[in-house]
Amino acid sequence: MEDLRARRGSAATTEAPVHHRGTNQSGMRDQNERLVLSLVRQNGSLAKSEIARMTRLSVQTVSVIMRELEDEGLLLRQAPQRGKVGQPSIPMALNPDGAYFLGLKIGRRSAELVLIDFLGNVRSMLQNSYRYPAPREILDFVEAGIKRLRAGLTSEQDKRIAGLGIAMPFELWNWADTAGAPREIMDQWRHRDIRADIQALCRFPVYLQNDATAACGAELVFGQTGNLRDFIYFYIGAFAGGGVVLSGRLYGGSTGNAGALGSMPVPGPHGRPTQLIDVASLAMLEKALNAKGIDATYLWTTPDRWEHDGPEFDAWFESAGSALAYAIVASAAVIDFEAAVIDGWMPTFARARLVASVKRALTGVDVEGLRVPDIHEGTVGVHARALGGASLPLSERFLVGAAMPAGGQ
Repeated sequence: MEDLRARRGSAATTEAPVHHRGTNQSGMRDQNERLVLSLVRQNGSLAKSEIARMTRLSVQTVSVIMRELEDEGLLLRQAPQRGKVGQPSIPMALNPDGAYFLGLKIGRRSAELVLIDFLGNVRSMLQNSYRYPAPREILDFVEAGIKRLRAGLTSEQDKRIAGLGIAMPFELWNWADTAGAPREIMDQWRHRDIRADIQALCRFPVYLQNDATAACGAELVFGQTGNLRDFIYFYIGAFAGGGVVLSGRLYGGSTGNAGALGSMPVPGPHGRPTQLIDVASLAMLEKALNAKGIDATYLWTTPDRWEHDGPEFDAWFESAGSALAYAIVASAAVIDFEAAVIDGWMPTFARARLVASVKRALTGVDVEGLRVPDIHEGTVGVHARALGGASLPLSERFLVGAAMPAGGQ
């Protein structure tokens, strides 16, 4: 079995390319190995007899797979479990140090760089807030941040970094006016291949996905969605966006932009249609606060706590909840989703209040002929986009049924 770890060159050379699992199509691991890793991830730990029963593979085949994954450092033996008869079973669990992943969120008002382990635990995180994203500043933040995060790892851990995933809005340059950014700065994004720029800084593969879709992937991989197989996902940040999960898989569509829910038409002022992004985004709340002379910078710098409350918040929760309710009903007319999951760059109490507002608004929407999805709070939280970025290499290289991220190697 191919060694997960990087092969280091001599001191006189630059770092050699890393040959991890799944670097290209011909080098992908057998589907059965991904299936075993996925099942162990979902269940916490499993014995070979349990995996054989769940997969219908022979016990011998499962034994070989699990032994190889253990040798590779991806699985760890747990304490034997003794039954009434026969030999004790030995459950296997994921090794937290089996692999590491970097996730980068490039947002309209802030960037985050996160390092997670094989279980999805955040090992370290860096954040940079700004008025608008400038390509050169983002690259400087990423280059310095990667060095800083890697400096906190041992040599063995550093060799096990398996990839970096970027979560960012597609066609970022189109949001210059809404973001209040200089047109000439935002136009620079039109001519940049940010994945290639960051790939030039890294020895491991770099992937790219729409930020809200990536957040949806984080909910799917790391969240507590239970047995949900088909759900629509909304992430409320500076702007609103979302993602789609079908049959337990993140669905990105032919261009990776499926679930572009921020562009969904919803009722606007005076009954005229507008886009969800123009109602349910935190940028709209910031605009209302600024109009009252309230500095709303904390919305971006301290998303785990909000320093104010009042009529501006009341109005935003009501309008955002109503717009989301219409978006959910419209989506249910196309796909019979089990649930709608709502998360965002906000404190948990605010997320709960937004979900409650959506549920109230749904009572006033005509849903005849439709089954309205159950409404759930997201479970990943404010860092869902950065964690979603980190989930891209994890899903692509170690899990079964992973959706191919745009720009992946």
